[in-house]
Amino acid sequence: MTESQNTEYKSSWHDDYLKWICGFANSSGGTLWIGVKDNGIVSGIDGCKRLMVEIPNKSRDLMGVTVSLNEKQENGKNFLEINIPSYTVPISLRGRYYFRSGSTNLELTSNSLNEFLMRKFGKTWDDVIEDTFTFDDVNLTTIEEFKKLATDRLPAIASETDPMLILNKLNLLKDGKFKRAAVLLFGKNPQRFFMQSHIKIGRFVSDSDILTSDIVEGNLFQQIEQTLSILKTKYLLSPITYEGIHRREKLEYPYNALREAIINAIIHRNYLTTSAVQIRIYDDKLIIMNEGILPDEIKIEDLKRNHLSKPRNTLLADIFYKSGFIESWGRGTLKIINECVNENLPEPDFENRGHLFSVIFYKTETIEKSSEKSSEKSSEKSSEKSSEKIINLIKSNSGITINGLAKQLGLSTRAVEKQVASLKKKELIKRIGPAKGGYWEVTEESSK
Repeated sequence: MTESQNTEYKSSWHDDYLKWICGFANSSGGTLWIGVKDNGIVSGIDGCKRLMVEIPNKSRDLMGVTVSLNEKQENGKNFLEINIPSYTVPISLRGRYYFRSGSTNLELTSNSLNEFLMRKFGKTWDDVIEDTFTFDDVNLTTIEEFKKLATDRLPAIASETDPMLILNKLNLLKDGKFKRAAVLLFGKNPQRFFMQSHIKIGRFVSDSDILTSDIVEGNLFQQIEQTLSILKTKYLLSPITYEGIHRREKLEYPYNALREAIINAIIHRNYLTTSAVQIRIYDDKLIIMNEGILPDEIKIEDLKRNHLSKPRNTLLADIFYKSGFIESWGRGTLKIINECVNENLPEPDFENRGHLFSVIFYKTETIEKSSEKSSEKSSEKSSEKSSEKIINLIKSNSGITINGLAKQLGLSTRAVEKQVASLKKKELIKRIGPAKGGYWEVTEESSK
């Protein structure tokens, strides 16, 4: 056996290992083995009888945790099994809080401690009152749009005309005051209250080299639609194919899968941190990441099968469900996978590293080349014409931007970026100065 979420091995006992008992008690419980090496092989310890008295006493006196001990023997070697239950209340050791995550025992501090304490007391970040938010800060248009979306699941809402009654029925008010979820969902400018509540989109050449970026603000309903619109018009290609006489345009990555992943990131992110939801677009993949790891009850492998939903922000999840933005809790990741597989794309990966959770979409070369299948030669000629047009546009306006070129040529920004990169590589054009405030220069080689 190896160490895991619920198992830890120690070759001897030190009082410092009370931290591990605290960590197990604050998570899902577990077993601490004393006299066992990291590889699970029994090494044995002396003084088992004494430790069977000391450890429970120290655990109870210092933390209020009741543990059960069993003395074991294997090949003539004695070792201890310490069973630690999970506690619904937060447990501290000398004023410090520890938590078991995977096979690691973490000390909780700052934002992670705040979130842990709220969860233990049955509260979530989005359920807390925001005293400075008033009715004047409410976006009434968004409420009207929500009423239309929620007609199927909340038919009584459709006929309600009082915005405050609507928000109260949605459990977004307490004693006439607005909860944080109301700020994010129906605020005119949520970023005035929570600066971190936005989405960043970037087109990357490498992990450290970015070509262009956007910041999407507004309330969460607005962010979802604006983000998908920006991805579709600026960052992703939509190759054209034909089924008989019917013209088809398919986004590089399935639209519904991207939408589901963005909504999941918004619902499950940790709003206690200052980081935003990030969408990173590379040549061969697209990553959607948010700060906020999976809950203990859900493992990364569970995301590829039916599993219970444990939203970090329960009010946000509830409102998105009632609006029809999510179908059923616990099936969002399966929907993402199925959408990709149905489009002959690789299954996306889900990663849970450190404090970050990521969904990674991959694309195949066949999708990128589908619009070139009709004729290789015509594609080359089209590329040459586009290059000539770019050079001429730069000659007439050295300060023109990538977006400006894309609009003039009727191409996506990504296609223009590729053309520009090719021209720079051939030393036909060069960039003088930074991306903002700089200008283009056509080289003598291009003139020849």
